[in-house]
Amino acid sequence: MNYLRTAMLLAGLTALFMGVGYLIGGATGAMIALVIAAATNLFAYWNSDRAVLSMYGAHQVDRQSAPELVGLVAELAGRAQLPMPRVFVMDEAQPNAFATGRNPENAAVAVTTGLMNQLSREELAGVIAHELAHIKNHDTLLMTITATLAGAISMLAQFGMFFGGNRGNNGPGIVGSILMMILAPLGAMLVQMAISRTREYAADNLGGRIVGQPMWLASALVKIEGAAHQVPNFEAERNPGTAHMFIINPLSGHGVDNLFTTHPSTQNRIAALQQLSAELGAQAAPSVGANENYPSQGPWGRSSRGPSSGPVRGPSRGPWG
Repeated sequence: MNYLRTAMLLAGLTALFMGVGYLIGGATGAMIALVIAAATNLFAYWNSDRAVLSMYGAHQVDRQSAPELVGLVAELAGRAQLPMPRVFVMDEAQPNAFATGRNPENAAVAVTTGLMNQLSREELAGVIAHELAHIKNHDTLLMTITATLAGAISMLAQFGMFFGGNRGNNGPGIVGSILMMILAPLGAMLVQMAISRTREYAADNLGGRIVGQPMWLASALVKIEGAAHQVPNFEAERNPGTAHMFIINPLSGHGVDNLFTTHPSTQNRIAALQQLSAELGAQAAPSVGANENYPSQGPWGRSSRGPSSGPVRGPSRGPWG
Protein backbone atom coordinates (compact mmCIF):
# COMPACT_ATOMS: atom_id res chain seq x y z
CA MET A 1 0.00 0.00 0.00
CA ASN A 2 2.91 2.35 0.73
CA TYR A 3 4.34 1.82 -2.76
CA LEU A 4 0.92 2.21 -4.40
CA ARG A 5 0.26 5.43 -2.52
CA THR A 6 3.71 6.77 -3.42
CA ALA A 7 3.18 5.94 -7.11
CA MET A 8 -0.20 7.68 -7.10
CA LEU A 9 1.24 10.79 -5.43
CA LEU A 10 4.16 10.92 -7.86
CA ALA A 11 1.76 10.56 -10.80
CA GLY A 12 -0.31 13.39 -9.35
CA LEU A 13 2.77 15.60 -9.06
CA THR A 14 3.67 14.93 -12.70
CA ALA A 15 0.08 15.60 -13.79
CA LEU A 16 0.09 18.89 -11.87
CA PHE A 17 3.30 19.91 -13.60
CA MET A 18 1.88 19.13 -17.04
CA GLY A 19 -1.40 20.84 -16.10
CA VAL A 20 0.41 24.09 -15.33
CA GLY A 21 2.19 23.79 -18.67
CA TYR A 22 -1.17 23.24 -20.40
CA LEU A 23 -2.69 26.33 -18.80
CA ILE A 24 0.22 28.39 -20.02
CA GLY A 25 0.64 27.01 -23.53
CA GLY A 26 -2.05 24.45 -24.25
CA ALA A 27 -1.02 21.00 -25.48
CA THR A 28 2.34 22.35 -26.60
CA GLY A 29 2.92 23.84 -23.17
CA ALA A 30 2.14 20.52 -21.52
CA MET A 31 4.67 18.72 -23.71
CA ILE A 32 7.30 21.39 -23.07
CA ALA A 33 6.65 21.03 -19.33
CA LEU A 34 7.17 17.28 -19.61
CA VAL A 35 10.47 17.81 -21.44
CA ILE A 36 11.60 20.31 -18.79
CA ALA A 37 10.70 17.83 -16.03
CA ALA A 38 12.69 15.08 -17.74
CA ALA A 39 15.72 17.36 -18.21
CA THR A 40 15.75 18.64 -14.62
CA ASN A 41 15.36 15.13 -13.23
CA LEU A 42 18.16 13.85 -15.46
CA PHE A 43 20.44 16.56 -14.11
CA ALA A 44 19.38 15.81 -10.53
CA TYR A 45 19.90 12.07 -11.11
CA TRP A 46 23.61 12.57 -11.73
CA ASN A 47 24.39 15.53 -9.48
CA SER A 48 22.00 15.69 -6.52
CA ASP A 49 24.15 13.68 -4.10
CA ARG A 50 27.30 15.74 -4.67
CA ALA A 51 25.31 18.97 -4.44
CA VAL A 52 23.63 18.25 -1.11
CA LEU A 53 26.77 16.81 0.51
CA SER A 54 28.73 19.88 -0.54
CA MET A 55 25.93 22.14 0.70
CA TYR A 56 26.29 20.75 4.22
CA GLY A 57 30.09 20.67 4.16
CA ALA A 58 30.11 16.89 4.60
CA HIS A 59 33.52 15.19 4.48
CA GLN A 60 34.02 11.54 3.67
CA VAL A 61 35.49 9.25 6.32
CA ASP A 62 36.96 5.74 6.18
CA ARG A 63 38.10 2.98 8.53
CA GLN A 64 41.24 4.90 9.37
CA SER A 65 39.60 8.22 10.25
CA ALA A 66 36.33 6.88 11.78
CA PRO A 67 36.67 3.13 12.38
CA GLU A 68 33.69 2.77 14.76
CA LEU A 69 31.27 4.62 12.50
CA VAL A 70 32.37 3.02 9.24
CA GLY A 71 32.44 -0.42 10.84
CA LEU A 72 28.88 0.03 12.08
CA VAL A 73 27.67 1.13 8.65
CA ALA A 74 29.44 -1.83 7.03
CA GLU A 75 27.85 -4.31 9.45
CA LEU A 76 24.35 -2.94 8.89
CA ALA A 77 24.83 -2.69 5.12
CA GLY A 78 25.74 -6.36 5.14
CA ARG A 79 22.58 -7.18 7.06
CA ALA A 80 20.55 -5.16 4.56
CA GLN A 81 22.30 -6.93 1.64
CA LEU A 82 23.43 -3.59 0.27
CA PRO A 83 26.75 -2.48 -1.23
CA MET A 84 28.83 -0.52 1.25
CA PRO A 85 27.78 3.14 0.91
CA ARG A 86 30.15 6.04 1.27
CA VAL A 87 30.13 7.50 4.78
CA PHE A 88 30.19 11.24 5.45
CA VAL A 89 30.30 13.36 8.59
CA MET A 90 28.87 16.88 8.87
CA ASP A 91 30.31 19.27 11.45
CA GLU A 92 26.89 20.16 12.84
CA ALA A 93 25.81 20.27 16.50
CA GLN A 94 22.21 19.24 15.78
CA PRO A 95 21.92 15.43 15.81
CA ASN A 96 20.56 14.33 12.44
CA ALA A 97 21.31 12.20 9.41
CA PHE A 98 20.30 11.62 5.80
CA ALA A 99 21.02 9.32 2.88
CA THR A 100 21.52 10.32 -0.73
CA GLY A 101 22.56 8.83 -4.06
CA ARG A 102 20.86 7.76 -7.28
CA ASN A 103 20.97 4.02 -6.51
CA PRO A 104 22.37 1.58 -3.92
CA GLU A 105 25.62 1.29 -5.88
CA ASN A 106 26.19 5.06 -5.67
CA ALA A 107 24.76 5.84 -2.24
CA ALA A 108 26.04 7.80 0.72
CA VAL A 109 25.06 8.06 4.38
CA ALA A 110 25.79 11.33 6.17
CA VAL A 111 25.59 11.88 9.93
CA THR A 112 26.25 14.97 12.03
CA THR A 113 28.84 15.19 14.78
CA GLY A 114 25.94 15.98 17.10
CA LEU A 115 24.38 12.61 16.29
CA MET A 116 27.63 10.79 17.02
CA ASN A 117 28.15 12.60 20.30
CA GLN A 118 24.64 12.42 21.72
CA LEU A 119 23.42 8.94 20.77
CA SER A 120 24.46 5.57 22.13
CA ARG A 121 25.82 2.97 19.73
CA GLU A 122 22.46 1.19 19.69
CA GLU A 123 20.55 4.36 18.85
CA LEU A 124 23.07 5.29 16.17
CA ALA A 125 22.65 1.81 14.70
CA GLY A 126 18.90 2.39 14.52
CA VAL A 127 19.39 5.70 12.69
CA ILE A 128 21.87 4.23 10.21
CA ALA A 129 19.56 1.27 9.57
CA HIS A 130 16.76 3.75 8.79
CA GLU A 131 18.97 5.55 6.26
CA LEU A 132 20.04 2.25 4.70
CA ALA A 133 16.34 1.39 4.37
CA HIS A 134 15.87 4.57 2.33
CA ILE A 135 18.69 3.40 0.06
CA LYS A 136 17.31 -0.13 -0.28
CA ASN A 137 13.82 1.26 -1.08
CA HIS A 138 15.34 3.66 -3.66
CA ASP A 139 13.81 6.55 -1.72
CA THR A 140 16.91 8.69 -2.23
CA LEU A 141 16.19 8.87 -5.96
CA LEU A 142 12.43 9.23 -5.41
CA MET A 143 12.83 12.18 -3.05
CA THR A 144 15.25 13.85 -5.46
CA ILE A 145 12.68 13.52 -8.25
CA THR A 146 9.83 14.90 -6.13
CA ALA A 147 11.90 17.81 -4.88
CA THR A 148 12.98 18.63 -8.43
CA LEU A 149 9.43 18.43 -9.76
CA ALA A 150 8.09 20.57 -6.91
CA GLY A 151 10.73 23.22 -7.58
CA ALA A 152 10.05 23.12 -11.32
CA ILE A 153 6.31 23.57 -10.72
CA SER A 154 6.97 26.67 -8.64
CA MET A 155 9.23 28.07 -11.35
CA LEU A 156 6.73 27.25 -14.10
CA ALA A 157 3.85 28.81 -12.16
CA GLN A 158 5.79 32.05 -11.74
CA PHE A 159 6.58 31.97 -15.46
CA GLY A 160 2.86 31.60 -16.15
CA MET A 161 2.11 34.63 -13.99
CA PHE A 162 4.13 36.82 -16.33
CA PHE A 163 3.10 35.29 -19.64
CA GLY A 164 -0.14 33.43 -19.05
CA GLY A 165 -2.19 36.54 -18.49
CA ASN A 166 -1.31 37.90 -21.93
CA ARG A 167 -2.82 35.03 -23.93
CA GLY A 168 -6.30 36.42 -24.14
CA ASN A 169 -8.95 33.68 -24.33
CA ASN A 170 -6.33 30.97 -24.78
CA GLY A 171 -4.66 31.40 -21.41
CA PRO A 172 -5.79 31.39 -17.83
CA GLY A 173 -6.06 35.18 -17.72
CA ILE A 174 -4.69 37.48 -15.05
CA VAL A 175 -6.85 36.13 -12.23
CA GLY A 176 -6.20 32.55 -13.29
CA SER A 177 -2.48 33.22 -13.49
CA ILE A 178 -2.44 34.64 -9.95
CA LEU A 179 -4.34 31.63 -8.64
CA MET A 180 -2.04 29.28 -10.54
CA MET A 181 1.06 30.98 -9.10
CA ILE A 182 -0.31 30.46 -5.56
CA LEU A 183 -2.10 27.11 -5.78
CA ALA A 184 0.24 25.13 -8.05
CA PRO A 185 3.34 25.43 -5.79
CA LEU A 186 1.14 24.82 -2.74
CA GLY A 187 -0.27 21.65 -4.30
CA ALA A 188 3.20 20.50 -5.28
CA MET A 189 4.47 21.10 -1.75
CA LEU A 190 1.61 19.11 -0.24
CA VAL A 191 2.20 16.17 -2.59
CA GLN A 192 5.95 16.26 -1.92
CA MET A 193 5.37 16.23 1.82
CA ALA A 194 2.83 13.42 1.56
CA ILE A 195 5.36 11.30 -0.36
CA SER A 196 8.04 12.10 2.21
CA ARG A 197 5.85 11.08 5.14
CA THR A 198 4.88 7.83 3.41
CA ARG A 199 8.48 6.89 2.79
CA GLU A 200 9.53 7.71 6.37
CA TYR A 201 7.10 5.15 7.77
CA ALA A 202 8.40 2.55 5.29
CA ALA A 203 12.04 3.32 6.17
CA ASP A 204 11.30 3.09 9.89
CA ASN A 205 9.77 -0.35 9.38
CA LEU A 206 12.56 -1.73 7.23
CA GLY A 207 15.23 -0.04 9.35
CA GLY A 208 13.81 -1.68 12.47
CA ARG A 209 13.99 -5.05 10.74
CA ILE A 210 17.57 -4.45 9.57
CA VAL A 211 18.87 -3.55 13.02
CA GLY A 212 16.73 -6.19 14.71
CA GLN A 213 15.70 -3.90 17.57
CA PRO A 214 13.08 -1.34 16.42
CA MET A 215 13.07 0.40 19.80
CA TRP A 216 16.68 1.49 19.31
CA LEU A 217 15.43 3.66 16.46
CA ALA A 218 12.43 4.82 18.51
CA SER A 219 14.72 6.02 21.30
CA ALA A 220 16.95 7.82 18.79
CA LEU A 221 13.95 9.61 17.26
CA VAL A 222 12.98 11.00 20.67
CA LYS A 223 16.47 12.36 21.27
CA ILE A 224 16.84 13.84 17.79
CA GLU A 225 13.45 15.54 17.87
CA GLY A 226 14.17 17.04 21.28
CA ALA A 227 17.47 18.46 20.05
CA ALA A 228 15.87 19.84 16.87
CA HIS A 229 13.76 22.09 19.09
CA GLN A 230 16.86 23.48 20.80
CA VAL A 231 19.80 23.30 18.38
CA PRO A 232 19.39 25.22 15.11
CA ASN A 233 20.73 23.84 11.85
CA PHE A 234 21.58 27.06 10.02
CA GLU A 235 22.48 25.39 6.73
CA ALA A 236 19.10 23.65 6.68
CA GLU A 237 17.41 26.97 7.45
CA ARG A 238 19.10 28.45 4.39
CA ASN A 239 18.05 25.46 2.27
CA PRO A 240 14.60 24.39 3.52
CA GLY A 241 14.01 22.36 0.36
CA THR A 242 16.38 19.72 1.73
CA ALA A 243 14.52 19.30 5.06
CA HIS A 244 12.67 16.20 3.87
CA MET A 245 15.95 14.32 3.46
CA PHE A 246 16.75 14.20 7.18
CA ILE A 247 15.48 11.56 9.58
CA ILE A 248 13.83 14.34 11.65
CA ASN A 249 12.82 17.75 10.29
CA PRO A 250 15.89 19.94 10.98
CA LEU A 251 13.96 23.20 10.66
CA SER A 252 11.38 23.23 13.42
CA GLY A 253 11.36 19.81 15.00
CA HIS A 254 7.57 20.03 15.39
CA GLY A 255 6.03 16.58 15.30
CA VAL A 256 2.47 17.36 14.23
CA ASP A 257 1.10 15.04 11.57
CA ASN A 258 -0.58 17.59 9.30
CA LEU A 259 -0.48 18.69 5.69
CA PHE A 260 2.41 21.09 6.19
CA THR A 261 5.02 18.85 7.79
CA THR A 262 7.73 17.00 5.90
CA HIS A 263 7.81 14.18 8.45
CA PRO A 264 5.20 12.12 10.27
CA SER A 265 4.54 12.73 13.94
CA THR A 266 7.37 11.26 15.96
CA GLN A 267 4.89 9.74 18.39
CA ASN A 268 3.11 8.03 15.48
CA ARG A 269 6.43 6.69 14.25
CA ILE A 270 7.28 5.40 17.72
CA ALA A 271 3.88 3.70 17.99
CA ALA A 272 4.51 1.93 14.67
CA LEU A 273 7.96 0.86 15.85
CA GLN A 274 6.52 -0.46 19.11
CA GLN A 275 4.07 -2.54 17.11
CA LEU A 276 6.88 -3.82 14.90
CA SER A 277 8.93 -4.67 18.00
CA ALA A 278 6.05 -6.76 19.32
CA GLU A 279 5.67 -8.50 15.95
CA LEU A 280 9.38 -9.35 15.81
CA GLY A 281 9.38 -10.49 19.41
CA ALA A 282 12.25 -8.10 20.12
CA GLN A 283 13.18 -7.34 23.68
CA ALA A 284 11.43 -4.08 24.53
CA ALA A 285 13.57 -1.08 25.32
CA PRO A 286 12.57 1.27 28.15
CA SER A 287 9.32 3.09 27.46
CA VAL A 288 9.79 5.88 24.92
CA GLY A 289 8.17 9.02 26.19
CA ALA A 290 9.21 12.51 27.23
CA ASN A 291 12.81 13.56 26.63
CA GLU A 292 13.60 13.77 30.34
CA ASN A 293 13.25 10.00 30.52
CA TYR A 294 16.41 9.72 28.46
CA PRO A 295 19.55 11.08 30.10
CA SER A 296 22.45 12.08 27.89
CA GLN A 297 24.20 8.73 28.34
CA GLY A 298 21.31 6.95 26.59
CA PRO A 299 18.58 4.60 27.85
CA TRP A 300 20.67 1.43 27.70
CA GLY A 301 22.97 1.67 30.70
CA ARG A 302 25.28 -1.20 31.61
CA SER A 303 23.09 -3.93 30.19
CA SER A 304 22.80 -2.58 26.65
CA ARG A 305 24.00 -4.56 23.68
CA GLY A 306 25.17 -3.45 20.26
CA PRO A 307 23.65 -4.78 17.04
CA SER A 308 25.74 -7.93 17.24
CA SER A 309 28.30 -7.15 19.90
CA GLY A 310 28.60 -8.31 23.47
CA PRO A 311 27.48 -6.31 26.49
CA VAL A 312 28.64 -2.73 26.61
CA ARG A 313 30.88 -2.22 29.62
CA GLY A 314 30.26 0.77 31.85
CA PRO A 315 27.84 3.66 31.34
CA SER A 316 26.79 4.18 27.74
CA ARG A 317 28.14 7.57 26.75
CA GLY A 318 27.91 6.82 23.04
CA PRO A 319 30.48 4.94 20.96
CA TRP A 320 32.77 7.91 20.34
CA GLY A 321 33.69 9.37 23.74
